[in-house]
Amino acid sequence: MTSDLVIRAPRAILPGGEGPAAVAIAGGRIVAITSVDAPVDARAEITLAPDEVLLPGAVDTHVHVNEPGRTAWEGFDSATRAARAGGVTTLIDMPLNSIPPTTTPAALDAKRAAATGKTHVTVGFWGGAVPENLGSLRELWDAGVFGFKCFLAPSGVDEFGHLDRGQLRSAMEEIAGFGGRLIVHAEDPAGLLPHAGGRDYQGFVDSRPEASELSAIAAVIDGVRATGVRAHILHLSAASALPLVAAAKAEGLPLTAETCPHYLTFDAEHIPAGGTQFKCCPPIRDAANREALWAALADGTIDFVASDHSPATAELKLAGAGDFAAAWGGIAGLQVSVAAVWTGARARGFPLADAVGWVSTRPAAWAGLGGKGAISVGRDADLVAFAPDAPFEVHAADLEHRNPVSAFDGARLMGRARRVWIGGSETADGVMIGRP
Repeated sequence: MTSDLVIRAPRAILPGGEGPAAVAIAGGRIVAITSVDAPVDARAEITLAPDEVLLPGAVDTHVHVNEPGRTAWEGFDSATRAARAGGVTTLIDMPLNSIPPTTTPAALDAKRAAATGKTHVTVGFWGGAVPENLGSLRELWDAGVFGFKCFLAPSGVDEFGHLDRGQLRSAMEEIAGFGGRLIVHAEDPAGLLPHAGGRDYQGFVDSRPEASELSAIAAVIDGVRATGVRAHILHLSAASALPLVAAAKAEGLPLTAETCPHYLTFDAEHIPAGGTQFKCCPPIRDAANREALWAALADGTIDFVASDHSPATAELKLAGAGDFAAAWGGIAGLQVSVAAVWTGARARGFPLADAVGWVSTRPAAWAGLGGKGAISVGRDADLVAFAPDAPFEVHAADLEHRNPVSAFDGARLMGRARRVWIGGSETADGVMIGRP
C-alpha cells in the first residue's frame, strides 16, 4: 500500500528501545516500521535532523482547562495549543474548575460543546464525585468519562464539594460496582493546620504537613481493600507516603499513583519569599523529598507523571503581594511538562526512554488509550520530533497558556518539541474522545 507519510528517524524511542527507524503512516495510524533507509512507497517523506529523536506524543491525564465558566483562567484553545507546542498530543480534562463542574451528563455535554472547534490535541474528560451526585455516577460513566475525581479536603471552589470518609466509601462501592476508576486528591482536612498567611513559603508548607497526605492515602487504601475499586492517588507530594503505596501494590490492590513535574523540579529551600506562583496543594516539599519521588518513579512505586496544569489569572495567582494565604493555588506548566521531566531525568542519569515511559507510555496504558503512548504498528500516529539536547529558558509570557504566570518562568530546561504530528498531520486539529 502507499503510505501518506514516512518519517525517517536516525533515533526513535520504540517499544524495544532506542534505535533508527522509518515510520510509515496511513489513515492517521502507523502501518509499518522498517529500517531507517528502507524503501517505502509514500506520498511524502520527512527525515529528522541528527539531533532529533522521534517520540510518541505525551499523554497528560491531569489538566485543568477550566472552560466553560472560568475561561479567563485557561480554555480549550489555549490549553491545547500549549499542549501541542510542548509535545503533549492527548490530555484528559479535570471536572473542575469549570462552571458547571463535570458532575452530571448535562455538564459533560456543556463541556463538550465548549470544546467544539477548539481542540488542537486529542481531549478526553474526567467526571467528578461530589456529595450531590453519589448514587448516580453510573450515568456519567455511561456518558463516556474516564473516571471520577474526588477531593478529601475542600477543593477551593464551592461548586465542587469534598467527600467525607463515609461518602468516600459510598463512592468507592458505587464505582466498583460498574468497574470504574476513582482518582483522589488525597489530603485529610483533619491534618491541615491553620495558616496565618504571609510571604514565607515554609509557613505555607507547614500548614499542609505530610501527615495529611499519609492519613488520606491510608483511607483510600483501606477503601480499595474493602471494595476492590480501582483507585489512583493524584499529585503525590509526600515521599513519606511511598511505603504505603508500595505495600498496597505488593498486596495486589488496584492502586496507582502519579507525581508532577513541579514536585520533581523544585524544592522548598529555593522558593523565594512571596513566590506565590509556586503555591499548590499539596505543596512542593524539600529537596530530599524530591529525590525520593524520583527514586519511586524509577522503581515503579509511582506509576507516571502528569502536569496537574492548574492555571489562574495573574490577579489571582499574585494576589496579596506575595501573601501565600491570599494567592490562588495551582501550577501552570502544561507546555513545559515534558521538557521539565526530561531535564530532571537527564540530570539523574535516566535515559530518554525512561522519561517517555513516564509521560507517554505508562499514562496511556493506565487510561486505557491503547492507540496512544508508543511507536508501534496499529497505534495512532501521534508523534514528536524532540531535540533532547536543545537548551532553553522558559519565559512565561512566550508560552501558549492564556495567562503569563508560571512557576517555571526563568527555569532553564532541556529538550524542545520541534515538530508534532497528530494522526500523522502537523496541521490537523485534535478530536474529543470518550472512554475507550
